[in-house]
Amino acid sequence: MPRVSIISVIRSEFLKLRTLRSTWLSFAITAALTIGFGALISYVTKMQFPKMSFIEKATFDPIAISLVGTLFAQFAVGVIGALMITSEFVSGSIRTTLAAVPSRMRVLVAKAAVLKFSVLIVGLICAFAAFLLGQIIMSGPGIPTATLADANTLRAVLLAGLYLMLLSLLGFGLGLIIRQTAGTISAFVSILLVLPLITFLLPAAWRDAIAKFLPSSLGRSMMSAPGSITEIPLFSPWAATGVLIGYVVLIIGIGAYLFEHRDV
Repeated sequence: MPRVSIISVIRSEFLKLRTLRSTWLSFAITAALTIGFGALISYVTKMQFPKMSFIEKATFDPIAISLVGTLFAQFAVGVIGALMITSEFVSGSIRTTLAAVPSRMRVLVAKAAVLKFSVLIVGLICAFAAFLLGQIIMSGPGIPTATLADANTLRAVLLAGLYLMLLSLLGFGLGLIIRQTAGTISAFVSILLVLPLITFLLPAAWRDAIAKFLPSSLGRSMMSAPGSITEIPLFSPWAATGVLIGYVVLIIGIGAYLFEHRDV
């Protein structure tokens, strides 16, 4: 059998991704949550700003407020990442894929590349749209806003798009390990939603030590202004990005090993 080029495999995986109805629905939900919730929270914040305490105004972060929708959209991109691999396991079409491309690592690299660039583009568009719309909504007398001319603001918006991409890859890695859509989505939601709830039931010292390592806390750090005061200690934005990348590399590495050595 002739060797199939990686470019051909990437084209094939891109075709699969864009012809799935669930892909377009998930991207639409991602945009609606990122931009819609960001606009809604920005409007509510503007209405409540005059009633805020001195401390609340002193620690006001217009960047994080306009980007808060990404913390809801993270579930949608996780579903995209999960479906990228689990849909083929569930339908059995993974056998056809591997018959056409015997190199499992080539298939894995192609799927991850298509997912990465697709979600990154959508995530960046949504993040910039949410930020700009949020700042427009919050603009008014006495209310601080941010501008992309500031390096820290631009960093936060760019990392918001990167955060969504990394979470889609996290969902993809979990899908490689679990190989079932429902189980993968359940695990993904547990990591992002259930673990933080459990953590906040722990004693304060344990909570502060553990909570900053959670993916949701890492996302907040990535999208916050430097020096923002939070209820728990957080990593710096770039340190948080490095930790999250480490999680993704670890999960996909485990999934890749299992994908290479397990029967389909």
